[in-house]
Amino acid sequence: MDRLAPFTPPAPEVRRNETFQHKLEQFNPGIVWLDAQGRVTAFNDVALQILGPASEQSLGVSQDRLIGIDVVQLHPEKSREKLRFLLQSEDASGCPVKSPPPLAMMINIPDRVLLIKVSKMADSGGACGTCMIFYDVTDITTEPHHAPASGSTPLPRRLFKIPVYRKNRVILVDLKDIVRFQGDGHYTTIVTRDEHYLSNLSLTDLEMRLDDSVYLRVHRSHIVSLAYAVEVVRNEERVQLVMDDAQRTLVPVSRAKIAELRERLGVA
Repeated sequence: MDRLAPFTPPAPEVRRNETFQHKLEQFNPGIVWLDAQGRVTAFNDVALQILGPASEQSLGVSQDRLIGIDVVQLHPEKSREKLRFLLQSEDASGCPVKSPPPLAMMINIPDRVLLIKVSKMADSGGACGTCMIFYDVTDITTEPHHAPASGSTPLPRRLFKIPVYRKNRVILVDLKDIVRFQGDGHYTTIVTRDEHYLSNLSLTDLEMRLDDSVYLRVHRSHIVSLAYAVEVVRNEERVQLVMDDAQRTLVPVSRAKIAELRERLGVA
């Protein structure tokens, strides 16, 4: 066993008095009207400012041809399955217009973080389409974008907060408070010292936007904050990392990551 130096919590940062909920109320939402098949029938100017560049860059579709397009096709391929699930979700009660909870999604083209809410619409004949409302929370969840060197590919903006939905509220989890991430398909459990949150952002989404000097993907299903690593446990050829959450969770370390982990932690 290799015990690591005790973790010292980061110094508390100055917090703004303005709550996230209040900020959300001040945002201008993007609004997209969809027909029963999920095709765009109308949008407001905020939606056009975001979806327009996305359609031109990812699909080669000009803004004047957005009407009638499948809204799922306007998103990166890796995001489409989650968005399609959101649009097709039906409430267990059987109500055709009962809407699912908001969904936080990361949009790569352009590099945005959107909080999306869909509301099923109905007319005299029943369900007739969907109103999709989204808030661009990029600037309050990610660090400022730095211009890339000439000729290089722009890097995704790094996260410093992660939006999650809990008990009918959207909250922002400070990245500095997160001990580890545990992935399960397209979804991720976010673990702080005392809490667990469910996020629909995948580990791949997150890994590209985390500070790699602090976070390490030690296993296909786990990303850890090295600052919260307490102990390295070795059992024959298996290596596990003890994390400083409430359960002192043992996180598996894949063989391919053992050498890098030891180097990063200064463990022989």
